Amino acid sequence: MRKNRQANEIRAITVTPGYSKYAEGSAWVEWGHNKVLATVSIDNSLPPHLRYRKNNSGGWLNAEYALLPRSTHDRVVRERLYSGGRTQEIQRLLGRAFRSIINLDAFPNQTLTIDVDVIQADGGTRCAGIVAGYAALFNAVNKLIHKGKLDEWPLEESGIAAISLGIVNGETLIDLEYNEDMQASLDINVVATGEGKIIEVQGGSEKNPVSAEVYVKLIAQGITATQQILENVKKQLS
Repeated sequence: MRKNRQANEIRAITVTPGYSKYAEGSAWVEWGHNKVLATVSIDNSLPPHLRYRKNNSGGWLNAEYALLPRSTHDRVVRERLYSGGRTQEIQRLLGRAFRSIINLDAFPNQTLTIDVDVIQADGGTRCAGIVAGYAALFNAVNKLIHKGKLDEWPLEESGIAAISLGIVNGETLIDLEYNEDMQASLDINVVATGEGKIIEVQGGSEKNPVSAEVYVKLIAQGITATQQILENVKKQLS
């Protein structure tokens, strides 16, 4: 199926932390042909639905995601007023994933916004977005620690990563490229910590149903792959 790598081989991932001059935290990630910029902004306010909650002491985190024009084969229309269904779904995934690994009590009455912009896409953009967002969060926290604005490290020590897997023409493939994703009879995304704890699993069969045994095996392979990704990424963050 794939000419240049093995079925269980992950595409090359490079991370450039601190890529954006003005953001509180940022990272540029190249994952195969995916190119993603993530930035972290910190505002000294809370969203309206949290401003009047009882015993309010912590902060909030949300995420925004966008495929930029010409990030794909044809021009993507810029979503100026309303996000499309796919965009909203990915934004919610990113928000849930990042909130699961951060102690928001360290950011009282503050809102962290992680913007993930895909400059070039090639399969697995949401996975690349999670890695880029984590790298940007790491960069932001690292800056705050060094400036003395945070006393304790608020992120899950083991980190977070995501990977896509699928069955293409009967073969199990890890880290799907665009053409593989389009042909997959089953594809899933696994989001997990470096300790192997599952944060979220998305996806299922596109054609024929699969057994629980096959599905669980795919998830296990995904967890192993996310640990490999994090081992690589964390070396580039230090």
